[in-house]
Amino acid sequence: MPIIKILPHAEYCPEGAELSAPAGTSICEALLDNGIEIEHACDQVCACTTCHVIVREGFASLSEMEEGEEDMLDRAWGLEPNSRLSCQAILGQKDVSVEIPKYSINHAKEKH
Repeated sequence: MPIIKILPHAEYCPEGAELSAPAGTSICEALLDNGIEIEHACDQVCACTTCHVIVREGFASLSEMEEGEEDMLDRAWGLEPNSRLSCQAILGQKDVSVEIPKYSINHAKEKH
């Protein structure tokens, strides 16, 4: 199983983390399944950019990006050439390292 290394993020993962997930799992699913509560306002259907991540290592091992994801990423805060929507980035066989951006465009985010 590939390893996902999550770089430290003040809110979601202050210490950073390493977790494993089966190939064929989205990065978003893997994070949520392991207690890293990344935003996913559209419920993982590629209709927002709140689950945006920057893939620092292993980008080529992920699933191909489809046109809908490319279109949505144009709206993401802090877009970089190696950005992906974590709900659409499906793990292959190789390890990946991801950074969760400091901000998202989720204007409706509330803490209860």
